[in-house]
Amino acid sequence: MTPSPPVIAIRDLYKSYGDLEVLKGVSISANAGQVVSLIGSSGSGKSTLLRCANLLEDSQSGDVVFSGEPVAWRGSGHARRPADHAQMIRIRTNLSMVFQQFNLWAHMTILENVMEAPITVQKRNRAEVETAARAYLDKVGIADKCDSYPAMLSGGQQQRAAIARALCMEPHALLFDEPTSALDPELEQEVVKVIKDLATEGRTMLLVTHNMRLAADVSDHTVFLHEGKIAEEGPPERLFQAPETARLKTFLAATL
Repeated sequence: MTPSPPVIAIRDLYKSYGDLEVLKGVSISANAGQVVSLIGSSGSGKSTLLRCANLLEDSQSGDVVFSGEPVAWRGSGHARRPADHAQMIRIRTNLSMVFQQFNLWAHMTILENVMEAPITVQKRNRAEVETAARAYLDKVGIADKCDSYPAMLSGGQQQRAAIARALCMEPHALLFDEPTSALDPELEQEVVKVIKDLATEGRTMLLVTHNMRLAADVSDHTVFLHEGKIAEEGPPERLFQAPETARLKTFLAATL
């Protein structure tokens, strides 16, 4: 039996802003049900890599492959862009992203926030979407906040609403970009619990995080980025307990 291709595969990716090279030939993949965490110092390229995976950023060379389907490109270098708009929307729709700053619409209730994209982007039935949205808000522990507006919620509650919004798209994978870094420690734990529960369910996830305990607890594979390159990668128990490179040892000493 032929194994299924990775849900997300990035191969030899290069990304720069003008003369500043941010990613220098990075390759990572996440199989179905696998949690891959990206760790490293600020400026190492973690969030940029996530945005390139979701086609929110254009890379200059390398491949982005979704469930065996490579992204089609036109142009080269800084002029390179996705060649097939319909393909880009379809791939982006199947890779739901949870941002650091929640990105909820202030003029909509929490329920409306969660329902908006499935209805407008996926053209799904409103009644079906509402049922799913309420179920996901219950899953993340804020079912009682359906009719509240974002400004009425704590940061932890807003981030849990953002996770429910991502789940309501029924994506093939979830991309988390520093989902707890805007929260104080007490509220951070609310979100950490939700992410751990999703990992236990077997959700495919790419997780950029500064929280080393979270990365150690939920990851199947951990990637340490340094100056736009993979400096070390492997099972979290080895990376966190027996790092091989001096750079990772220094990084962990400063963060653990």
